Amino acid sequence: MSTWEAMVSILGLGVITVLTRSFFLLPQREVPIPVWLREALRYAPLAALVAVIAPEVIMKDGHLIQTWQDARLYAAAAGALWYWWRRGILGTIVCGTAVLLALRFGLGW
Repeated sequence: MSTWEAMVSILGLGVITVLTRSFFLLPQREVPIPVWLREALRYAPLAALVAVIAPEVIMKDGHLIQTWQDARLYAAAAGALWYWWRRGILGTIVCGTAVLLALRFGLGW
């Protein structure tokens, strides 16, 4: 790819990003959204998070894990339990990471 093509690509991506992000910011009044869509959009962040995290926890090299001796399962469970108990994001991350590292380095999982 030449420098000219790279510059045109970067500029095009920037324009597309500005247009799609500003679609909801440009109108002078609120865009009417049906109630059913508003209710469905409440679950969009959770669905996106599950779509990103779940494959990382239950899959390895594109296949489902075959054993319970996988540190990621226990780290995810420990993080979920911490969040359920304390409702804190930082503690959840620290707890899950600590369990993951302890099992990986301690038991070699």
